[in-house]
Amino acid sequence: MRTVKIDSHAPVIISMAHGIGAPCVPVVEAGDYVRTGQLIADSDAFVSAPVYSSVTGKVIEERNVLDINGNLTKALVIDSEQKQYLCSKIAPPVINTREEFIKAVRASGLVGLGGAGFPTHAKLNYDREKYKVDTLVVNASECEPYITTDYREIMENSEDIIAGIKLILEKCGISRAVIGIERNMPSAVRLMRERVQSEQNITVKALPTYYPQGAEKVLVHNTTRRIVKEKQLPYSAGCIILNVTSVASIARYMETGIPFISRRITIDGNIVNKPANFMVPIGITLGEIMKKADLRLQPDRIIFGGPMMGKSVYDLETPIGKTTGAVLFFKDMPTDRATACIRCGKCLRACSMNLMPTEFEKSYEMRDIKRLRKLRVDLCMECGSCSYICPAKRNLTERNKLAKDLLRDN
Repeated sequence: MRTVKIDSHAPVIISMAHGIGAPCVPVVEAGDYVRTGQLIADSDAFVSAPVYSSVTGKVIEERNVLDINGNLTKALVIDSEQKQYLCSKIAPPVINTREEFIKAVRASGLVGLGGAGFPTHAKLNYDREKYKVDTLVVNASECEPYITTDYREIMENSEDIIAGIKLILEKCGISRAVIGIERNMPSAVRLMRERVQSEQNITVKALPTYYPQGAEKVLVHNTTRRIVKEKQLPYSAGCIILNVTSVASIARYMETGIPFISRRITIDGNIVNKPANFMVPIGITLGEIMKKADLRLQPDRIIFGGPMMGKSVYDLETPIGKTTGAVLFFKDMPTDRATACIRCGKCLRACSMNLMPTEFEKSYEMRDIKRLRKLRVDLCMECGSCSYICPAKRNLTERNKLAKDLLRDN
């Protein structure tokens, strides 16, 4: 089923912070009239991406909102009008050099769409003297259950993906690209292989259906057989990783000049009659999403993201951000009580990094910082596999996160 566009005329709440990086500072204020695609916030920080209005209308107010990670951040509330007008300043960027290309990517407002939301321009602006990057790894694995946004991007916009890859290879001086797609998406594998038949330096790698296939270290190894060592970035293995929708978004921005103001989300769950993908404006609220979702019951749990790494949402005013890939609605989910560890070792076998979640938990409870470092808790990618597999229903991933926070504070 093709992506359906949601045209909501309700107010949007656009956060000044999307993913990793410094929050932006508003350049408009209450009472100002803004058009779709107009710059509304920016920052001087390098690791930050500008924010644009996703609708046409009047800025109602600036308020503090609690984001999905529990952080208090500023946001602008914009009253969306019935008629939408594109900002008159929008125009395709002129790019001839790597520097101009990276500057244009920053101006697009794009951040990573498959993970923590690291600004895309910062990822592309690596030190070419220090790192010899020769491979662009395009992450189309989409290993989280339910989410199908990247699959639909491939099926609907494969030309944009190829165009974006070519731009990145040319402007950043990278010699080849590998598109990693899980084997449980055979239609996407076939389509992309057809698209790259005439391309000498772009290949498609069918990956095992394995969670967490999309994790950086796992993806680099399974697409290139290279290893990203502890405390190193993919650059050290000669790779740069970009989400497949991010790549296509770069191509669209370079062609149209329209910044990143809307994104595709999956709506699914055990009470959704017709799971589907919707294109929504950044800042649309959960309450508006619920009006569009075909629900047969009132949910008692709503998750932004996937069921493994996503986060529960309790406020209908919570807005969709740049990194929100799905909204999942559930009813009557099991709430098992945690019991004592039975020492079965299933969490060790489930960990893709070969770590020891039970030992993390014990060391955290004892506040044994030295042992946590020795056990390499900082390598945990918080994928949730240990908690999922645990027959005692222990919140191991939660303890891992707390243990990592403990290390950072000490």
